[in-house]
Amino acid sequence: VTCPAGRAEVEMAGLYVKPGNKERGWNDPPQFSYGLQTQAGGPKRTPLTKRVAAPQDGSPRVPTSETSPGAPPMGPPPLSSKASRPPFVGSCPPSSMEPTNFPVVESEILLEDVLRPLERALEDCRGHTKKQVCDDISRRLALLQEQWAGGKLSMPVKKRMALLVQELSSHQWDAADDIHRSLMVDHVTEVSQWMVGVKRLIAEKRSLSSEEEANEEKSVATAEQNQTMPGIQHDP
Repeated sequence: VTCPAGRAEVEMAGLYVKPGNKERGWNDPPQFSYGLQTQAGGPKRTPLTKRVAAPQDGSPRVPTSETSPGAPPMGPPPLSSKASRPPFVGSCPPSSMEPTNFPVVESEILLEDVLRPLERALEDCRGHTKKQVCDDISRRLALLQEQWAGGKLSMPVKKRMALLVQELSSHQWDAADDIHRSLMVDHVTEVSQWMVGVKRLIAEKRSLSSEEEANEEKSVATAEQNQTMPGIQHDP
């Protein structure tokens, strides 16, 4: 998962259109994933007051402002036009396909590769975080392990968790938190039981890292001050 190509494929797991909620109805419309919403700002709608010229006779599209007024259409378009050709039955646009066609990445994403860095981060937080908080995070990670081992997590969830762990290990707190948010938006039924613990772990690890950096800067400043003091004392 650490190679650039594998990371790019993992990031593509967040760019797709989810199917509708089957629990609400068979004709429930599809929903845009969190990745598509954040990149495109949600699905764009064409203003109702805007006139759009849509020729179907295969001729090049001309902007509305350049068309001559009062030019009526010259009859119905021919049936053999490429522009009016309907899509083949059974075909679907690439954006609506679930990104499950990455067998190489699927074989590389293992439970240990995701769970071990999370447990290591939790061990780093012990002693600096309340015991009750650490115990709750540990219990949530156990639920993650149980659902992953039981085959209850889909491939997009596994891919995003692999990317989340990668960002967490690199101290990219904002990126890790954004991936957590996308999982809660797109796959809440799969991750709701244990993602709260992962979110808290990101926050605690971020706070601990900030304290360590502050202490390190303070130690460096103290050492520099101690080095300059003898020089000041020896001045006449």
